Order: sequence, then C-alpha cells, then structure tokens
Amino acid sequence: MERETILLDPTDEQVAARRERVVRPAQLAGLTLGLLDISKPRGDVFLDELAALLAGQGAAIKRYTKPTFARPAPLPLRQALALECDGVIEALAD
Repeated sequence: MERETILLDPTDEQVAARRERVVRPAQLAGLTLGLLDISKPRGDVFLDELAALLAGQGAAIKRYTKPTFARPAPLPLRQALALECDGVIEALAD
C-alpha cells in the first residue's frame, strides 16, 4: 500500500501550496547537479564529499554559494540554479 507523503514548507506561507513531487531520474550519469552552500560552517565539507560521490556516478557538478544563510538566495543565484542545473542539493550543516 502506498502512503501519501506530506512535506512541510518552512517558509512563511499562510496557506501551504500543493506541489506534485518531481520524478527522480533513473540515473545521475549525464546530469548537471548544482551543490548550493548556504554559508553555514562546514557545509562546504559536506558538499565536497557529496560532490565526489555524485561525480563518481557520472554527474557533472556545479558549485554555488549563498552570500549568507540568514536570507533567501538572491534572484540571480536562483535563476542560475534553474538554468544551469538538472537538480540542486542544498547543504544545511553546522
């Protein structure tokens, strides 16, 4: 039996938006993945390890950094992620 998954959005939405889950790719080979460091301590260490693992599976890796973790990513950064990457992983490490 398949269970419904409920994801909570930590933003300040008054009414939660319903979004369909994106289909995961069957393989990573040939995809460009963006790794977003939100500028918290040691997030880069986590992303270094993750980059090596993903590259080993054939993914091209692009690295990005937010100016500060305290604010949303600036629009130009969000646009670059959307245009240049097939998927994005964000580091939330301390």
